[in-house]
Amino acid sequence: GFLEDGILVQDISRTQRRYLGSWTFRRDVIAVLPIELLCLLPGVPRVPGVPAARVNRCLRVPRLFEAFDRCETHTGWPNVFRVAKLMLYLLLGIHWHGCLYFALSAHLGLGTDPWVCPSFPQLLRRYLHSFYFSTLVLATVGDTPAPQREEEFLFITAGFLLAVLGFATITGNISTVIVNLSTADAVYYPDARPVQRYLRARGTGGQLAERVTRWHRHLRAQRKLPVEQAVLRYLPQGLRAEVAAGVHLPALRRVGLFRGWEHGVLRQLVLHLRPQVFGPGEFVCRRGDVGREMYFIREGHLAVVAEDGVTQLAVLGEGLYFGEISLINIKGNTAGNRRTANILSIGYSDLFCLGKEDLEEVLAEFPRARAAMEAKGRELLLRMGKLNTGAEAAAVAAEAEAEQRLQGLEMALEGLQTRAARLLAQLEASALRMALRIQRLEGRL
Repeated sequence: GFLEDGILVQDISRTQRRYLGSWTFRRDVIAVLPIELLCLLPGVPRVPGVPAARVNRCLRVPRLFEAFDRCETHTGWPNVFRVAKLMLYLLLGIHWHGCLYFALSAHLGLGTDPWVCPSFPQLLRRYLHSFYFSTLVLATVGDTPAPQREEEFLFITAGFLLAVLGFATITGNISTVIVNLSTADAVYYPDARPVQRYLRARGTGGQLAERVTRWHRHLRAQRKLPVEQAVLRYLPQGLRAEVAAGVHLPALRRVGLFRGWEHGVLRQLVLHLRPQVFGPGEFVCRRGDVGREMYFIREGHLAVVAEDGVTQLAVLGEGLYFGEISLINIKGNTAGNRRTANILSIGYSDLFCLGKEDLEEVLAEFPRARAAMEAKGRELLLRMGKLNTGAEAAAVAAEAEAEQRLQGLEMALEGLQTRAARLLAQLEASALRMALRIQRLEGRL
């Protein structure tokens, strides 16, 4: 196929017409012509040992590079492919150098001195000797017979210079592969080294540094991606929502709060979720802290602990949530925006974090979802004894009174607008009558 306006066209007839009308087709035809058959004609000079008549095959090199580029783009292991391609280039370079060595040996005479290729009767032995000799030269190992003639000195010197260039190329490619591997890891996983260096610089190492190392190791082992927003930031809004929904929506639907919610609410909500991973013994939140986020448990178990930090009052598992009371303005909530419990991670816990501003932005567009969340929060406050029903009733009455006053003000404003429109119409009519009287008086004068 071929790309047209960014879309892959795989229609056979269109592909044929496009290929036959391109320069690539002409180059491919020239590349496969059997020009070496001309060497069989009498009187055509031939170079011994060098198939120069097949030089037209080199016109396929751009096609080979195109195939390599496409394979590297489509493969799931691009770094492995680059290393394999580098090894192929290395073997091909040794093969070509061995062919040139054998051609020079045939020109000087096989077996005439220790440096040239011996005159083995088997063709395979000649090739293996030439390949071995080129490997020693291009690997700068040495241990080759000393050259005897000027051609041999020039050939061995050129081989050593090519070896230096080849080593530089190989080293650069290998370092590029290593850097790409590190860069690929850095895109998805945070680097632990800056935190470790910071702890060493402040003299706070030991157990704390080990906890940081274990946390990073867990992220890589379990393939957790805490920098998801940075990875998806270049995608358009619609495609970003599709990707986020495809990854997180199944886990989000397991949360009891969201069962029965509209699909559109969850699609908007999933864009604002931030994955967070807590290690063993870490407090997700403490009682009395100001609440700015709510959490949804994706994996792992968390404990509601007493003030001593040890006694477990309850265990929260996958699909549960907490922290929403601090974000929703429930009338009669005596806790305000403070946390009402200590939440401790038992093992490694994978949570979704949702900020207060993000929650307000989503719920502002979906009032039914807001009502459902407020009802569940009110029910939880009643069980905890944190809901002042008298204050709630007073707040509801005050809100109703404010609503009535607002309606009265709206009605009064509407009446004033009607009176203003009537007065404006009377004023325009008076101005029109005045203009007509002035016109009649001017006519009489």
